[in-house]
Amino acid sequence: MNKFKLSGVMPAVTTPFTRDGNVDHALLIERCAWLLSNGCDGINLLGTTGEGTSLSVRQRLAVMQAISASGLPLSRLMISTGASALEDAQVLTAQGVELGFAGVLLLPPFYFKGISEDGIVSFIEAVLNKVDVDQCRLYLYHMPAYTGVPYTPTIALRLKEKYGDVIAGLKDSTGDLSVSSAFVAAVPDFDVFPSSESSLGLAKERGYAGCISATVNVTAPLAGKYWNSNNDAVAALEAAAEIRLALQSLPLLPAVKWAVARTTSQSSWLHALPPIGALSASEIALIAPVLEKHWESIKVV
Repeated sequence: MNKFKLSGVMPAVTTPFTRDGNVDHALLIERCAWLLSNGCDGINLLGTTGEGTSLSVRQRLAVMQAISASGLPLSRLMISTGASALEDAQVLTAQGVELGFAGVLLLPPFYFKGISEDGIVSFIEAVLNKVDVDQCRLYLYHMPAYTGVPYTPTIALRLKEKYGDVIAGLKDSTGDLSVSSAFVAAVPDFDVFPSSESSLGLAKERGYAGCISATVNVTAPLAGKYWNSNNDAVAALEAAAEIRLALQSLPLLPAVKWAVARTTSQSSWLHALPPIGALSASEIALIAPVLEKHWESIKVV
């Protein structure tokens, strides 16, 4: 069995692109290494913030292979493998497991709406049928605002009862901590990650495993400082939460891209795939002062 256990502060890392829309593997690897050395316990790749569903299967496999060959510690990396087409999800998940990623993060089948719980469970079962389950730790990706197809505590419990430790946990992107807590209460030995570092102050009390957050791309040093301080570095958490609040007040993905470009002084981070656009000058003016306020803590040197 894959014994890797992910926990703590994890960014849903943004993906760098060249001007012609190709993934910049070298820059992605460089960025992941920096994050792991500056507050992050692990990293989620090719999720929503990483524009994974905008990439082809070929592109996603190429990213996996580049990361696998990079020397980055796969024991600290989670790869998103969700796809609407069953075979695509099977291929991506099987490759993530075969390469040795610590976890795979799987969306529900998200094209058809009004799917029964039996239908969702059957999709996950069909994916796992093509995977070496002895080496798999699968995390459910609960993001109903985007997918329109929710995972439920009942679904998670059914899968956990059938597959045991293979069903490792869930990323809850609802932003509602009562939802996160419902999964914790319903499913034993199940690692739940809310989607904001602002939740870290409650994580140990409520049994969360940490967070997987888009804005940890920016707040990693602050969030990591708090998480590793036994809840003592309250000022660091407050600063991270202030940055989070500013960034999420705008379209989140381009806001994160802009903030990473700003803190790294690398404009190539601004490139995104259609349909994702860029921030306007007026939007940048809203968040730039917040980054400047905490500049010494978040700049990349």
